[in-house]
Amino acid sequence: MTQQPGSPGSVAVAVTDGMPILELAVPCHVFGTPYPDPGVPWYDFRLCNLTEGEAVPARQWFTTHTPHGYRELVEADTVIVPASADVRGDPPTRLLEAVTEAHDRGARIVSLCSGAFVLAAAGLLDGRRAATHWQHAPLLAERYPGVDVDPTVLYIDDGDILTSAGSTAGIDLCLHVLRKDLGSRVAGSVARHLVVPAHRPGGQAQYIETPVPPTETDSGLAPLLHWAAERLHQPLTAPQLAREAGTSVRTLVRRFHQATGTTPLQWLQAQRISRAKELLETTDQPMDKIAEQCGLGGAGNLRLHFARSVGIPPSEYRRAYRAADSGAHGSAGSAAGSCTKVGYPAPLPRG
Repeated sequence: MTQQPGSPGSVAVAVTDGMPILELAVPCHVFGTPYPDPGVPWYDFRLCNLTEGEAVPARQWFTTHTPHGYRELVEADTVIVPASADVRGDPPTRLLEAVTEAHDRGARIVSLCSGAFVLAAAGLLDGRRAATHWQHAPLLAERYPGVDVDPTVLYIDDGDILTSAGSTAGIDLCLHVLRKDLGSRVAGSVARHLVVPAHRPGGQAQYIETPVPPTETDSGLAPLLHWAAERLHQPLTAPQLAREAGTSVRTLVRRFHQATGTTPLQWLQAQRISRAKELLETTDQPMDKIAEQCGLGGAGNLRLHFARSVGIPPSEYRRAYRAADSGAHGSAGSAAGSCTKVGYPAPLPRG
């Protein structure tokens, strides 16, 4: 490993011919742009191609110049495999060898969107849950039956292997990695620059295409979701949400599922847990106060629902992420290879 003390380590992105631009641009922006605070150590970032120094044609009109080859990818602490240009063809043999060797050396391997096909072809996903774009999920499961493909989630953190769904879910996963390495403050700051949510749970549903009558192509839920998000501390119910939306409960449930992939009450619960995470990470408020602000009643109810959703008690979650924030300015480099080295919680089960 090439990691230096005080550094979050090296990140190498595997560049291949014809890969989609967005999935390549996301890790370049998140990990390749140094944080403006000089007190925060940053990544040794590398773009790597099979033939070092050659220009690589990306999709449409773009060309990528990569100063590094796959040897540098093998030596990185974190290897990111963006989307593949052809999910039906076989990935380059040299790429499969490099990713496998990097993993054997102890690297953390991250795939974005259809990059999961590369990890699956290398045998790294056998016996594991994995995410990819919902549109590619049936093909991934068909081509690699040893992989437990979950087409519903944004991303999956399985410790040394992390996979995400398509496009913006790649941003979510990259911010998740950044959050583990350098803490919620840094990840939140980068998210604000990207104008995206600082944290979307990996278990949140992908937006799956559902046939909708022409008169209802716009679910009209955005104002309601904003209204409800500002009132999480209140005991909201499905009938109350339906009244606010000016519709019946049955219609609201149908539109909710089309827009979010879940029910109104499940969405509310996920938002409350997400809000609790934010308060646990960024404040010293006691559990009963956090529970009150999130609409989860008392501290006991918060502990019950938080542990059921996240997999660990809220007090343990707070300790873990406080350790992460502390490590970001001390021994953050130890986090780059494994989420357990600075007290991060184990990969969280789907809630």
